[in-house]
Amino acid sequence: MNWIDGMSKALDYIEDNLDGEISYREAAGLCFCSEYHFQRAFSILCGYTLGEYIRRRRLTLAGIELQSEKAKVIDVALKYGYDSPDSFSKAFRAFHGITPSQARGGGTLKSFSRLRIKLILEGNTMNYKIVERKETVMTGTMRRLSGSPGERRDQEADFYISTREQQYALQWLSRDYETSVLAVDNCDDDGFDCYIGAFLSKKNYDSLADDFGDAGAKKYKNLAVPAGTYLVCETERTEFPTEVFLELRKNMVSDLLPTLGYQLRKAPELEITHWYWSNDDEEDARVRKNRYIEVWLPVEKT
Repeated sequence: MNWIDGMSKALDYIEDNLDGEISYREAAGLCFCSEYHFQRAFSILCGYTLGEYIRRRRLTLAGIELQSEKAKVIDVALKYGYDSPDSFSKAFRAFHGITPSQARGGGTLKSFSRLRIKLILEGNTMNYKIVERKETVMTGTMRRLSGSPGERRDQEADFYISTREQQYALQWLSRDYETSVLAVDNCDDDGFDCYIGAFLSKKNYDSLADDFGDAGAKKYKNLAVPAGTYLVCETERTEFPTEVFLELRKNMVSDLLPTLGYQLRKAPELEITHWYWSNDDEEDARVRKNRYIEVWLPVEKT
């Protein structure tokens, strides 16, 4: 029950301090985990970052005060952590769709409710592995994804589409046409670095410049994946594993990590997708149903 009690206390602490300073470290301490684990787990479980949650809650309360109490814009801006009316107005309009002055005049506002922990007694059988991974280097293309959850999803979709050429080149170099690797690194309140690539042998990596020239090789970046412990789970076999892996990832954080006594550590998260296909139509229809994603979460003992 420590995880549930701790998360509830952390959310209470955040709610009690929306009009003041909020320490991520103190919130994580109430949840009995590291600051990094708390922020990363929060993002995986909720779909938005801890900073986004706090910002939305503050703007919700700011709208209530402006409309019901007719408070001054400058006072509300300072109360909820904005240095100037301009920065507050920009954030307020992005969230509510109207200006603070319009809110005072009775405009329609948005409300972002506080999170509450609900205990649901439900059995959940999960297959998992704890793997000690050696240091490796991933080669691929990188893009920083930032903004709201919806904006990040659109950016990721565009990233996949716009880098098809580089993805196919890496598949050719690795001689693996059925596996793609995505890595998530440098996560913070604004977003994360997203890598799409492959793990190449030294021989194949050295041939990058030979095969594509210096200009072509510069399109790729290396991501060092340090040695360490990983919690590994696989999605069900299905034609579209990308539609089910997010739920698996949530269950790994909410169920497996507390049960096994692990927390997330600061290292790249890996998603390895196995795209089976065939040139034979009948065979292709069969093998497509066996596609799956391996989710590799970097962990350490609590």
